[in-house]
Amino acid sequence: MLWSGLLLLLLGVPIAWLLSLPAWRGQTLLEILVTLPLVFPPIAIGFFLLLLLGRDGWFSQMVPDTWQIELIFTFEALLIAAVIAGLPLVVKPIQTAWQQETRHLVEAAYCLGKTPLQTFFHITLPSILPALLAGLALGMGRGLGEVGMSLLLGGNLIGQTDTLSLAIYNSVLDGNFDCAMGYSVLLAAVAITLFLVLRYLARSPARS
Repeated sequence: MLWSGLLLLLLGVPIAWLLSLPAWRGQTLLEILVTLPLVFPPIAIGFFLLLLLGRDGWFSQMVPDTWQIELIFTFEALLIAAVIAGLPLVVKPIQTAWQQETRHLVEAAYCLGKTPLQTFFHITLPSILPALLAGLALGMGRGLGEVGMSLLLGGNLIGQTDTLSLAIYNSVLDGNFDCAMGYSVLLAAVAITLFLVLRYLARSPARS
């Protein structure tokens, strides 16, 4: 979960900034790709990623043999699934914050002679921080509960590429409802704790 949160942060902030800029060529395509996991069935996205990243997939056919990497049925595949599932929920709040307030504040800071570095740490970051933390809470929670893409990309190998959500799925298939309930309660506790911590952090700057 920590790795997915880090990747969501590293990818979500620059993508949100690009989408908040005035219209540029390719912006609509980028927004469609980012938003797709919200409106397209995850199992279908997982199928296309399997075709793309599989051993004989489209990507493997386009790159030299020395660049070939094994992704399917690995931890990295689960990470890709979690990040893709959560990315739109990270990007959208930050994009909205940038478009509504931050751009005008940045322009005012430049007019007052502030450097780009000063502007980022004193204006941009504080103004988008609540949206960033809220987006991270939603994105990490969404990635934690992802099943469709994780099932196809990770393979649901017990003890290797199974997640909490897949463990619930496996327990239900085995008729072990007590185990499924235990995993569900644990998943709910993790999600609620994550939400409360990030909500507290989001409100902390306002108190200081």
